[in-house]
Amino acid sequence: MRRGITATALVAALALAATACGSDDDSSDGTSKSSGELSGTVTWWDTSTAGSEDKVFKKIAEGFEKEHPKVDVKYVNVPFGDAQNKFKNAAQSGSGAPDVIRSEVAWTPEFADLGYLAPLDGTAALVKQDDFLKQAAASTKYDGKTYAVPQVIDSLGIFYNKKLFKEAGVEVPESIADLKAVSKKIKDKTGKTGLYLRGDDAYWFLPFLYGEGGDMVDASNKSVTIDDEAGVKAMKVVKDLVDSGAAKTDATDGWENMQSSFKDGDVAMMINGPWAMADTYAGKEFKDKANLGIAPVPAGSAAQGAPQGGHNLAVYAGSKNLDASYAFVDYMTSVKQQAQVTKELNLLPTRTSAYAEESVVDNEIVGFFKPVVESAVERPWIPETGSLFAPLVTEYTKVLTGQTSPEKAVKTTGDSYRKLLKGWK
Repeated sequence: MRRGITATALVAALALAATACGSDDDSSDGTSKSSGELSGTVTWWDTSTAGSEDKVFKKIAEGFEKEHPKVDVKYVNVPFGDAQNKFKNAAQSGSGAPDVIRSEVAWTPEFADLGYLAPLDGTAALVKQDDFLKQAAASTKYDGKTYAVPQVIDSLGIFYNKKLFKEAGVEVPESIADLKAVSKKIKDKTGKTGLYLRGDDAYWFLPFLYGEGGDMVDASNKSVTIDDEAGVKAMKVVKDLVDSGAAKTDATDGWENMQSSFKDGDVAMMINGPWAMADTYAGKEFKDKANLGIAPVPAGSAAQGAPQGGHNLAVYAGSKNLDASYAFVDYMTSVKQQAQVTKELNLLPTRTSAYAEESVVDNEIVGFFKPVVESAVERPWIPETGSLFAPLVTEYTKVLTGQTSPEKAVKTTGDSYRKLLKGWK
């Protein structure tokens, strides 16, 4: 545990607040259940992509208000890059935190360790718990309790422009060697770059790390593994892709540059996940949706793998409307709402039974990503997982831009990890 004195005191205060909020005859806390009817306000921080995903989630959340007319859902879209620290700051100060937050899977154990989340076992938020995919449920548990409910699950694949592939006369690459050869032929035949390799987010480095048989840490043995030989190999692989011209990259604004380059047809491939579907289809190259192809991330020398991702819904331990918050989480993660999210955004459900819904069964994107998700590599569900990316992305970017060597990059990252993870090898 990394919980300090301040956080511990806060936990005690929140526990008292939670107890008070559970009283059926107390309406001063924002909810009234004297008649068995939910009321009050539920503030929800949604971290989905603004301009595409947010519209759908906001509309679905409004449906909760129709079922519970006395509940006002205050929808707030918080930029994903800001949400983690913004929530921690609000929770620590005890002011301004939402009742419910859409938490990236790696944030959940950290928030739980800090005492900022309400345990959900036995509450209305966690209905039909056995219906959730095992790999989705894994990220919601910490220290023997459940602190979130899985909303969507995802992983990474190669998105490719079928028109450019046909023009160049190439097939989908299955290995890194294939990727280089395909990229060269695309360049020779079309003048376009083969791959956009995102250089400002270390999450996009993980398929290459897994491909060489490596990982960031080995949580079961409490050992740091990023600076093993596999880590060096993975850094060499991504550096060679850029140096050879097979890929282009940027040290900043990676998401925007990647999306615009792919949507405008300036690059033939990018690595991305189902959350990018709505925005990608908006590009001029994919007005005809049939032009978009998706395939597994090419394998490295040791394996083929992509990280398990996704988002959970968690309830703030200091919420003044716990009952309505629990009900809101259950509503947003129900089979009906998950099927609607799949229909409109091509995001994968976390409930097993949702995969029998027509809108899910008939979804081609789900058809591809479901097997990818099932074989995805789980990240370590430890409180520090989210913090592992900051030192890694610094060195990853330096490697891609020629500011350091692969060997120095992983050594520096490993040293940072051992400072963060006290007592780890």
